[in-house]
Amino acid sequence: MLKPFKAFMLFSSALFGISAACADPVTDFYKGQKLSWILSAGEGGGYASYARMFAPFYAQHIPGNPTIVIQNMPGAGGIRAMMNLASVAPRDGSVIGLVHSSVPFAPLYGIKGANFDPRQMNWIGSMAVENAMCVAWASSKVEKWSDLFDREYIVGGTGAGSQMETLPLMLNKLFGTKIKVVSGYKGGNDVYMAMERGEVHGRCGGLVSSINSTRPEWFSQNKVTVPILIALKRKDIFPNTPAIIEFARDERTKRILELTLAPQGMDRPILAPPNVPADRLAALRKAFSDTMRDPAFIAEAARQKIEIEEVSGEEVAAIVARSYGASADIIEGARAAMNISSAN
Repeated sequence: MLKPFKAFMLFSSALFGISAACADPVTDFYKGQKLSWILSAGEGGGYASYARMFAPFYAQHIPGNPTIVIQNMPGAGGIRAMMNLASVAPRDGSVIGLVHSSVPFAPLYGIKGANFDPRQMNWIGSMAVENAMCVAWASSKVEKWSDLFDREYIVGGTGAGSQMETLPLMLNKLFGTKIKVVSGYKGGNDVYMAMERGEVHGRCGGLVSSINSTRPEWFSQNKVTVPILIALKRKDIFPNTPAIIEFARDERTKRILELTLAPQGMDRPILAPPNVPADRLAALRKAFSDTMRDPAFIAEAARQKIEIEEVSGEEVAAIVARSYGASADIIEGARAAMNISSAN
């Protein structure tokens, strides 16, 4: 029969062993942690709307329930934030990002300052699949596709590499439209305000979701028109607006469009820096998927009129890898179409 002290020590050792076996290092890391979420956009726009809505639900699904702190880092068409994530941010899982969907493709086209490899980033998932469009203030008299050939259409942009600049330039190059880009705006929301002030006619590269989440009355009150969808297919909400793929003259043009529009399949992408520990990345990816399927989150997105569609981190990584595997001829064709000058 064991003496009382020895029995107590054996019992304590057993309890300690059970406790150690049940310990979760991911939970321990995130418990009480502040998780920084860097956005490549400014406050007030569609990206900020998505982040503010997503953050509290996401925090509930991450082990340890960290506090998510949103940090806006606009600049250089989103490249500033991506460079921070690629080379400055800690690689321990304490920092994540939400970047413009066009940003991962900047190095593919040799855009100046895009000194990162998106294939080395850890893609957590994307919150939406979206079609870009050209949207025009009603008083501009730009209403249909043919109007883009008959009169000058002035749109706002945020910097080289952003879709607000590359997509309208692509339309000019491939189809001969008369779109003028006025660059220098800090973010998409600033372009929308410029439209309201009459500084520009519209924005090419805008998204239905960003307008619905920040200015839902624009569509319902017919304050804007949509002359063209810069997309591979039409959208039910605009049954009479054609998709640009319908006007492709040949197979090469179609391939160029498919490459330039690849970001639409991973709209609102969330990522972590390279070399984040595998268990923490797995937890962040699982929490993303759990959030996207959370009935409370889905209901909140519907209430805010924000469109959501889950794209896994693996799927986002595949889109990026597939694009970087395009032939040199198609990449060069896309670069020329978007009037992107190689920095190399």
